[in-house]
Amino acid sequence: MEVDYRQFPVLLVDDEPDILRAFTFNYGDDFEVLTAGSGAQGLSLLETHEPAVIVADQRMPAMSGTEFLERSMAVRPDAVRIILTGYTDIDAITQAINKSRVYRYVTKPWESEELRLTLRRAIEAFHLVRENGRLVEELRRANERPQELVGASEAMRNVLELIARVAGSHATVLLEGETGTGKELVARAIHAAGPRRDHLFVAINCAALSEGLLESELFGHRRGAFTGATEDRKGLFEVASGGTLFLDEISETSPALQAKLLRVLQEGEVRPVGENRPRTVDARVIVATNRNLEDEVKTGRFREDLYYRLRVFPIRLPPLRERREDIPALTRHLLGRLARQVKKPVPEPSEETLALLARYPFPGNVRELANELERAVLLAAPGAPITDDLLSERLQEAAGDGAAPSLLQHRTDTFEREQIEAALGRAGGVKTRAAEELGITYRGLLKKMKRLGM
Repeated sequence: MEVDYRQFPVLLVDDEPDILRAFTFNYGDDFEVLTAGSGAQGLSLLETHEPAVIVADQRMPAMSGTEFLERSMAVRPDAVRIILTGYTDIDAITQAINKSRVYRYVTKPWESEELRLTLRRAIEAFHLVRENGRLVEELRRANERPQELVGASEAMRNVLELIARVAGSHATVLLEGETGTGKELVARAIHAAGPRRDHLFVAINCAALSEGLLESELFGHRRGAFTGATEDRKGLFEVASGGTLFLDEISETSPALQAKLLRVLQEGEVRPVGENRPRTVDARVIVATNRNLEDEVKTGRFREDLYYRLRVFPIRLPPLRERREDIPALTRHLLGRLARQVKKPVPEPSEETLALLARYPFPGNVRELANELERAVLLAAPGAPITDDLLSERLQEAAGDGAAPSLLQHRTDTFEREQIEAALGRAGGVKTRAAEELGITYRGLLKKMKRLGM
């Protein structure tokens, strides 16, 4: 996690001036340090400042550390709390943990580097919770429907219906779809609409890290477990416990890591690297892939037992070319968002431009559409609409090709696809029965399915 620690103030409350000076001297270069000489001064300071971490000495006159931390909850409930104490204050520590959600206690005199690491971890925890809260709030403002999940096509209605059905459960979800179809957005929507919405949503791209680093990120490690492991570190399964862990590009994991993931899903336990005892975790798992996992199983690249563990509730995200009728609505929505970002008006594009966009297959899906529009907005004169000439040459050539199907043809294809899918559903997947219901031959049905990419 990349965190600028100086953006998050640390408040120390202690009645000993020497302690306040030493703390500022030791940690002032690493963090923005605020100090207060008593609990009353600390509460007053909290009215005007927003520290991410509050550190309080237990033994202070007039107001103890536990009393101060408890009262600070009413002013800064989201701050991470640390208490400084002697070995004889165990009862007070237990009280503080129960009433004030104390993150950690540190015994005096503290070890300088150990406290520095503790403060860093506390800031990371604060940052993670705040960021998650921001994302959840964004989703709630969008009626628990991510903004890029725009469209009224049958394909999108099916996706939204599946999200609504699975969100309230704790079931593992497998999201399958091409790059740029919005798999993480769907995962966030499921989390935000479910019972774990007030806990963390943690995402990781399994293809972005080496096997060793990915194992450490997911399961954690003990200090000294390998070169560079200078401290104990929780894995993302533990960090997301109570919430949701989203594993993107799950198909890129190694067989060895797949075996460990299977154990977590079966037993609800993780074993950090370098540790013998397992730790219990309770994170809902949502995974995503741009590959066909069933094919990966057949070729031996993905474990069959893990595949069936993950495929409790599969959701296929349609590529943009299968819901071209959504492109005009998506374009208007994305342009509205871009207008807010660049702080200039962006008029609605012409019907001709929308038709041109609808003819392009968009192999990069919604992400590619968003990039095209962002480029066009930056090139457009202030207040001028997006026109065909502002789109990339690649898009103009592909969409303007005379052999490219018309918008009417795309809508006809979409209708035929929906009718075939419905007939197959009613026929239980038996193509001969579906062909009979549709009034066409079996061979004719196969030809249509092949032409439509089904």
